[in-house]
Amino acid sequence: MSDDVTDPATEAFLSHRNLLFTVAYEVLGSAADTEDVLQETWLRWARADHGQVRDPRAYLVVVTTRLALDRLRVVKRHRETYVGPWLPEPLLTAPDVAEDVELAESVSMALMLVLETLSPTERAVFVLREVFDVGYDEIAAAVDKSPAAVRQVAHRARRHVDARRPRRAVSSAEVRAVMCSFRRAVDTGGPQALLEVLAPQVVLISDGGGIKHAALRPVTGAERVARMFAGGIGRVEGALTTEPALVNGYPALLIHLGGELDGVMAISVEDARITSLFYVRNPEKLSHVTSVTPLSLN
Repeated sequence: MSDDVTDPATEAFLSHRNLLFTVAYEVLGSAADTEDVLQETWLRWARADHGQVRDPRAYLVVVTTRLALDRLRVVKRHRETYVGPWLPEPLLTAPDVAEDVELAESVSMALMLVLETLSPTERAVFVLREVFDVGYDEIAAAVDKSPAAVRQVAHRARRHVDARRPRRAVSSAEVRAVMCSFRRAVDTGGPQALLEVLAPQVVLISDGGGIKHAALRPVTGAERVARMFAGGIGRVEGALTTEPALVNGYPALLIHLGGELDGVMAISVEDARITSLFYVRNPEKLSHVTSVTPLSLN
């Protein structure tokens, strides 16, 4: 950040940075792209006539959303040619994120994947309206549509997400209990212990990005997934160890092979069993699990 920007302007930006990061990340699903968007937001803020800005927060949210939306339209095309399934870039998060149920759900791997099925405009409108409770007029300014059109987009996006999101929000405590059982089963490699914690139609999605070995299609069914963990994942390549962590607001595992970070395992839980496993192995997506990323809805 430039030294010639007045301190009040810098302080205004920094006071909203966690919020702006959260907005851009939920629109993009990529921490690396989010950092680029925030850098450009800062440059535009530094050049702005601050005397004409009545509400710095609203101004910064609109600029961030516009930039994130532009970036999403570009990266969406790249994701169509991505090798294997594409998963959001995981974030190491603090306990306060897990304690904020609304925030934790909004950045959960499960919901972030649902947001991937929306068009870029639908995603931006949904995030701003449903997660951050931004007014229709402000959203209209951010996505270059009329308030009436934004209402229609918001309704369509909400209906789409509601049809695909988990039936009910699951607390971090519930996920933690299931994760503990899953971790013990993975560490021992016992197939029966794995079957007891996996839902019958569990789905494993692994993201290697063509860099690390990963299934090119989702693996479905408890027995198939259990076999992969009991005899496959990590046991040929080296000693596998697991480390509990909070990732995207929920308990997860950092997977180490031979002492090196190999990936992140996040889960979705329903009725005390794992319904989805998200295994991010692409090393280009692991830079934000080495230190905590602050997030905020305010």
